Amino acid sequence: MPRRTPVPVTGEIASPVQDGYTYVELDDAAAAGSAMLAEECALAIAYNGIGHAVMMVSPSAIEDFVIGFSLSSAVVESVDDIYDIRIRRSGDTLSADVQISNRAFWALKQQRRQLAGTSGCGLCGVAALEQALPQLTPLPSSSLPPAEHLRDLRTRIADVQNLARHSGALHAALYVDRAGEIGLCREDIGRHNALDKLIGALCRQGRNPRQGFVVITSRCSLELIHKAVRGEFATLVSLSAPTDLSVRWAREHRLNLIHLPHHSAPRVYSPER
Repeated sequence: MPRRTPVPVTGEIASPVQDGYTYVELDDAAAAGSAMLAEECALAIAYNGIGHAVMMVSPSAIEDFVIGFSLSSAVVESVDDIYDIRIRRSGDTLSADVQISNRAFWALKQQRRQLAGTSGCGLCGVAALEQALPQLTPLPSSSLPPAEHLRDLRTRIADVQNLARHSGALHAALYVDRAGEIGLCREDIGRHNALDKLIGALCRQGRNPRQGFVVITSRCSLELIHKAVRGEFATLVSLSAPTDLSVRWAREHRLNLIHLPHHSAPRVYSPER
């Protein structure tokens, strides 16, 4: 997954300075205060000039997000299929124009044709179901991380969640290296977005995701398992309990899946014991 040369990225995405928002407490004292809030904006992604997706994101580490989204959504098979990213901001909107290889662009257009061709024929849900339950290549089996690397992890995560500490309302995805240290943290209003940002950051920095493990602060649903497998992680740790389907898919695709409860020992759901 690591790229030999960096993906060229151009554009200005600086966020406006936020002074905080005033509020009044709803009680007899009616005390007034001010709070920083999580920033949110709309991001439109186009591949080779054709619009593909619009989503709400936090406007930080957008380059990482675009790369991670492209990989985890199977728009490209490799980061080497991404040639250039141009990002623009206008008020509360962002646009990302991504240049990808002819091979990846042809595959994307074929996918779009299949989706368009099913409407009105009684099979309109088939393509969507295929995307929801895609064929994924199982990972190589990997050993579980040492238990001591999970010790006090919740506290350590809180210490590095800089955006959430100031505004709240943000999920995080983090990479813990083979020494048990938190090496990367990416945050977003969307839990999928945070994981995409982390995948992109690992690619841009040339880090091997299998040499450590990844942590998500949200619940673990099937879509996050898809992204973890496509991101070639060895282990995914979730601070909230996984769904039954996510456990079954993790076991089937040899992704180590661990739930870290608030007041109990880590629970290994995959591999099955």
